[in-house]
Amino acid sequence: MTNSSNIYSRIAGTGSYLPEKLLTNADLEHMVDTTDEWIFTRTGIRERHLIADDQVTSDLALHAARNAIESANVALTDIDLIIVATTTPDKIFPSTAVILQNKLGISGCPAFDIQAVCSGFVYALATADNFIKSGAAKCALVIGAEAFSRIVDWTDRGNCILWGDGAGAVILQASQEQGVISTHLHADGNYEKMLHVPRKTTGQDTVVMEGNAVFKIAVNTLDAIVDETLTANGLQKSDIDWLVPHQANIRILQATAKKLDMNMDHVVVTVDKHGNTSAASIPLALDVAVRDGRIQRGDMILMEAFGGGFTWGSALIKY
Repeated sequence: MTNSSNIYSRIAGTGSYLPEKLLTNADLEHMVDTTDEWIFTRTGIRERHLIADDQVTSDLALHAARNAIESANVALTDIDLIIVATTTPDKIFPSTAVILQNKLGISGCPAFDIQAVCSGFVYALATADNFIKSGAAKCALVIGAEAFSRIVDWTDRGNCILWGDGAGAVILQASQEQGVISTHLHADGNYEKMLHVPRKTTGQDTVVMEGNAVFKIAVNTLDAIVDETLTANGLQKSDIDWLVPHQANIRILQATAKKLDMNMDHVVVTVDKHGNTSAASIPLALDVAVRDGRIQRGDMILMEAFGGGFTWGSALIKY
C-alpha cells in the first residue's frame, strides 16, 4: 500500500498485564468433568489468568498501558488517541477507553472502544493506523483488554476451559519509516449464532459456541487472509519472520503455520499460559516476544485473528 504523504505508523513500545489469579487445568478438573490431558491435547492450554473480584477491564488496560508507555518512552501528554478493543467493557457506557483515559490522567484526546471480539486488536490497530496516516493523530495508545471470565458459563465443560483474562498494549507513533504496512479487515454476520452471547433474546449472558463448526471456518478463513495479505504486498511466505496470531487454540496456530510453510519456532505461542484472552491475545503475545528478545527491530510480523461475528483480520508489520 502506498502512502503519498509519507506518514506511516510504527510500533514504538509494547506492554502487557495478566491478573494474579491462576486457574490451571488441574483446578478445572474439580469444577467440571474434564482432565488436564483432555484440555491440553485439544487446545494446547495449560493455565489461564482470571481477573480479581475488585478489578475491572480498565484496570487491566491501565497496567498494560503504563508498560507500553514506559517501553516507548513517551510522555502522557504525547498521547492524542486512545482505542481499547474489548468485549467486556467496565460499563455499558462510558467506554472503557474514556475510563482508562481518566485513570491515566489524560483528557481532551479522542478515546473510544472497538468491539470485534477476538479480532478486536487488529481492528483497533487498523483504525489507529488510519488516524495517523491521515494526520489526525501522531501518538496512539492501542489496547486489547478483556475480563472474559465474567461472560463464561463455568459449568459448560467444552467452553469454560478456553478463556482467560488479560491486557496488551502498543504505542503507535507517526513515523517516516514504514511500520504498519497493511491491514485487512472482514466480517460476516451470517455466522452470528455460532459464537455469541445471546443475552438480549434469552436472558443468557454467557458465551455460546459451536466449537467444531467455528474451528473449521476459522482455519479456512485464516488461510485465505494469509494469502490476501501476502498478495496485496507482493510478498512470499518466506518474507514473514514471525507469526503473531490470535491465541485461540494450538491446532489453529499449527494450521496457519503450515499454510505459511513456517516452523512453529517462528510462531509466538502463549495460549498454553494465557488461554484465549480474546482481544488481548495478540498484543499480549507480541509483548512477550518483544521482551524476551525473539522479535527484533526490522522483523516482518504477520498478525491474524478470527472472532465472533464472525470478524477476521490481519496486519502486516515491520517491527
